[in-house]
Amino acid sequence: MADARLHELAGTQDFHAFVSTYRDLFPDDVLTIRQPLSADQDVTALVAELAARGRHEMLVCEQVDGLDTPLVTNVFASRSRIARLFGVEPPHLFEAYQRRANAPLAPRFVANGPVLDQVNEGDAVNLDHLPMIQHFDTDRGPYITNAVIVAEDPVTGIANLSYHRSMRQARNALATSLHSRGHLWRMLQSAQQRGDVLRVAMVIGAHPLFMLAASARVPFGTDERSIAGGLFNAPLELVRTPRYGIGVPAAAEFVLEGTIDPAEHAEEGPFGEFSGYSSDRSTNNLLRVDTMMRRRDAWLVDVVGGPYAEHLTLARLPREAEMSEKLKARFPSVTALHYPNSGTHFHCYVALNQSRDGEARQIMLALLGWDPYLKNVIAVDSDIDISDDSQVLWALATHFQPHRDLFVIDGLPGSPLDPSSSASGTTSRMGIDATRGSTFDGIRARIGERAIEHARSLLAGLERGVPA
Repeated sequence: MADARLHELAGTQDFHAFVSTYRDLFPDDVLTIRQPLSADQDVTALVAELAARGRHEMLVCEQVDGLDTPLVTNVFASRSRIARLFGVEPPHLFEAYQRRANAPLAPRFVANGPVLDQVNEGDAVNLDHLPMIQHFDTDRGPYITNAVIVAEDPVTGIANLSYHRSMRQARNALATSLHSRGHLWRMLQSAQQRGDVLRVAMVIGAHPLFMLAASARVPFGTDERSIAGGLFNAPLELVRTPRYGIGVPAAAEFVLEGTIDPAEHAEEGPFGEFSGYSSDRSTNNLLRVDTMMRRRDAWLVDVVGGPYAEHLTLARLPREAEMSEKLKARFPSVTALHYPNSGTHFHCYVALNQSRDGEARQIMLALLGWDPYLKNVIAVDSDIDISDDSQVLWALATHFQPHRDLFVIDGLPGSPLDPSSSASGTTSRMGIDATRGSTFDGIRARIGERAIEHARSLLAGLERGVPA
């Protein structure tokens, strides 16, 4: 029954409808907390304790102190949950994502939408009424972790979407970091050259497919709102912000509209980043808010920061899908690709059926060149389950010889949030060939299928209360 209704999860662009349908279809995968929670780290602590138990349910927190809205988080912590948005099983998620992302649909403007329920402008803007929580004890204060900034080119109208951590700086201003090598930063520099400010909107909470589109790795000048349309299989419905006419999702929870002046700055950070360390590396920009829009029944859609599965998967999945498609197209011997949470954004495992010596090295070089975040790639044979760290480490222990199977490249640009990178953000990169190679001599110890089936039958009986 659930499989027949999976299409309903992407059949609406409303986050509330998504949660309602998902809870109906998969009640065991949604954890509702009705007890009061503190806005100071309680939500992150819940996610951390669930993760320590191997659990990754979507969390609905009905009462968080100081918030006039429910809070929903951990949406992207489970790849199975994301795969259901595309109507597939997890092994087929990359292909399903790429198939839709490669078929973009231009957005469609509509006259009205829930995000226009309440609109405050000018002196009526008060960011004290915008819900946000503190995620880590080491954070500078409460943060918006799900802030998607939308900026449109003043000539073409093509928009850029990107995530930017943001904290309240004043009644009508946010301090934010723009990533100094990102597309939004490039747009800000263009505004500066024109002697202008950058007009932006900030979307805080929308359907998960919109959130995935905002993480997409696309060339500059590609409108991620069209990528969202491809993911929905329908045009993304937009309304225009009141002052600057920027197209934002009609069903968004909150939208802020304002300007970023290249000459204005405000300190923000430290903030708990994906590396597991608090980072104060920031462009320290100031976003002045002119308009605050929200649904009447808005929810705070939070993204768990730090090194937790939601933050890592939301930021990484579009990149993994792109790398998988590119690698398999160029190297047909590649069977699987995986970025483990244990490596944050810096490690990658690739499985292949190696047809000639040196092929694994060539594939690793391609990965390390294509993805600027990667520092370490481990190549293994296709019989290794690369979603299981222990199997990859076993292959490393039994197939790898350091003097022969390792290479290092130095002095390459890396992530500015890597605490081990140089002051200028450069890093070295390493490839480890843990495939068996053509001269390997060994036969894996295996248990026969008859014995395995017998053991499974015995254990199943014990679980039903049948004596062994």
